[in-house]
Amino acid sequence: MNYQWYPGHMTKAKRMMQENIKLIDLIVELVDARIPYSSRNPDIDELGKNKARIVLLNKSDLADPACNKEWLKYFADQGAYVLELNSKSGAGVKNVQGLVQEACSAKLERDRKRGIVNRPVRAMVVGIPNVGKSTFINAFAGRACVKTGNKPGVTKGKQWIRLQKNLELLDTPGILWPKFEDQEVGMHLAFIGSMNDEIIIMDELACDLLHLLRDLYPKAVEERYDIELSGSEADILTSIAESRKCYQKGESLDLEKAAGILVEDFRSGRLGRISLERP
Repeated sequence: MNYQWYPGHMTKAKRMMQENIKLIDLIVELVDARIPYSSRNPDIDELGKNKARIVLLNKSDLADPACNKEWLKYFADQGAYVLELNSKSGAGVKNVQGLVQEACSAKLERDRKRGIVNRPVRAMVVGIPNVGKSTFINAFAGRACVKTGNKPGVTKGKQWIRLQKNLELLDTPGILWPKFEDQEVGMHLAFIGSMNDEIIIMDELACDLLHLLRDLYPKAVEERYDIELSGSEADILTSIAESRKCYQKGESLDLEKAAGILVEDFRSGRLGRISLERP
């Protein structure tokens, strides 16, 4: 399967971000803690050069705790301000305000020397689809100010949110980039639901996921479905279908249904805390 998804609205969203970047002091980039490398849009690096940058490892509750520590060190070594986050529960959200002040300390000092006081820091919140930007903004603001959903493409346009007198956030739609040079990146994005599932062949996606999991977290799969990881990925998917009694009319196994169960169990954390990438 060729992993690629770049609908027309993303071109428009990128253009909007380019137009607004001059208004911004700071970029707050959310990445998925399970795939921090693949969930970073290279276009945002180009867009945000010369801007202060915060990287938030969101959905860190779904990722391997040991890997989270490695990624925190990796981004800190790159010179980014970085934080572990679970926007859904609110864990880590209170620490973002201090990080914003730290990241923008040079700008605030320049303003003070020029006699500019109480000018709010303006931050653009960016990330790929379905990484949790809107959930983060609502948790950070302490109120529901933007629409959320567990599928990509809920945020359609830009929205300014005034949080306190000293901070304004610009919410932006999740965007990917026109071509994945490395298909493994596209595959990882499909695993976490950042691409439209309607264009995905789900049983192929599940076999690709099993290929990784049997190396990285074999016990997670064996214990969840009470099976042994023997044979090909297609054989393992068949075992999952039997274990979960996924049958079509007649008595043939429904592999697509079993694939959907596996992928959803990974996305929701029911398989356990799993990281697919290390620094």
